[in-house]
Amino acid sequence: MNEEIEVNEETTILSKWNELKSLVDSIEFDVEKNARGVIISGIRVRRTLRTLRIIATELVKISLDSDKLIKLNKLAKLDKE
Repeated sequence: MNEEIEVNEETTILSKWNELKSLVDSIEFDVEKNARGVIISGIRVRRTLRTLRIIATELVKISLDSDKLIKLNKLAKLDKE
């Protein structure tokens, strides 16, 4: 059961990470256009950056929860011994 939870946490962490990388890749073109003065591209970049911030925050929370779970599992195993 605990191994299953750890695998699910790992999958969730990797899925959020891939989502984050995908968004960064997706805004590259708009960043370049905004640097050349295209205003609408700047709007899209800022919107995507706000989404990136939200996803990064979610990734941090998932990672912290996963680390806490791993620590608890290790402590539980030590208590059983």
